[in-house]
Amino acid sequence: MSQTRGPHHSSGVSFGPGEGGVDVPVMTESLENGASSTEDEDLEEHPCIQWTGSSHKIPIFIFHAEGIVTKDTALLHVGNRYHLSFKIVRTESRLVRNILSAHGFQEVNPNSNDFNLMWTGTHLKPQHLRTLLDFQKVNHFPRSYELTRKDRLYKNIQRMQQLHGFKNFSIVPQTFVLPTEFQELYSKRPWIVKPVASSRGRGVYLVSNPVQIITDESILVSRYIRSPLLIDGFKFDMRLYVLVTSYEPLVVYLYEEGLTRFATVKYDHGMKNIRNQFMHLTNYSINKKSLDYVSCDDPEVEDYGNKWSMSAMLRYLKQEGRDTMALMAQIEDLVIKTIIAAELPIATACKMFVPHRRNCFGKLWDLASSRMLSETLPRLKGAI
Repeated sequence: MSQTRGPHHSSGVSFGPGEGGVDVPVMTESLENGASSTEDEDLEEHPCIQWTGSSHKIPIFIFHAEGIVTKDTALLHVGNRYHLSFKIVRTESRLVRNILSAHGFQEVNPNSNDFNLMWTGTHLKPQHLRTLLDFQKVNHFPRSYELTRKDRLYKNIQRMQQLHGFKNFSIVPQTFVLPTEFQELYSKRPWIVKPVASSRGRGVYLVSNPVQIITDESILVSRYIRSPLLIDGFKFDMRLYVLVTSYEPLVVYLYEEGLTRFATVKYDHGMKNIRNQFMHLTNYSINKKSLDYVSCDDPEVEDYGNKWSMSAMLRYLKQEGRDTMALMAQIEDLVIKTIIAAELPIATACKMFVPHRRNCFGKLWDLASSRMLSETLPRLKGAI
């Protein structure tokens, strides 16, 4: 992985982008307070440490992805010396475990309070957030569902439209939350239906008439964009990687690379194909079941099969005469406005429950593409 873009607004963030680095931010009490002068001099030259802040005394730990393979003892050095530790709670992430272990972090019991980094699959309750020490980090902000739940995200964007004008936040297509807004949904046109709290394309389907919608659970219904941006006739989306390290002030990083995921059947806007998920949806978890799915096992090839790098996609569009600079500017605008839409409730929760500004961080990703990105609802998901 290479360096990151950003931040769009920055104020002393415990986050370290580096060549080949994996961007998991960790600040350690022992690095700040426990090192001797000789050790400090050694660490200044260490590839895993970057000193920041006005007095250059705030350490940023930079993770190097190649350490998983090389087992480099130099990368193990700092974690072992300062007894850095982590715990993984209610989730399973081999990548996180492997990258931390490769840098000398010791895994502790999920019930232990002696850790530098907690990687959890669920949100911490307020009483647990309040106990965090200044050198401890967790990979969720309180109330981050304001971004990751489709219904809450839409309502937050709708609130910003009312406050700042529709044209300034016209980043979603016409959308309804059912069953509460069913009476307002009357137009006979293609609609895409999504459960409010699902992922990987689960429960997503298209209808041509609102009467075909099943309303036995809370769902989001959006106007389906019938003229999407295509590559070689296929629908695609972009998976972007966004890191938020603070909501007070708001600090957002956008990673410079991403993935492009393709549907496996060429797009046809005819109503007879409206139920063909392999044509209309780009989720890997769905298209990998298609007989037409093509994988690419060569890491040096970026533009083959049903997954490309974002760079390869941008090169292709540029060759086709598309303004890729304008496209990326629109994407960045969409990312920023989406996060700003949920900033108030999340920042309020942070002030109430999080004792130190650097305790929390959150990784988000996913962005659907279309002919007009401003009409596309972002699909932001929580940390891996």
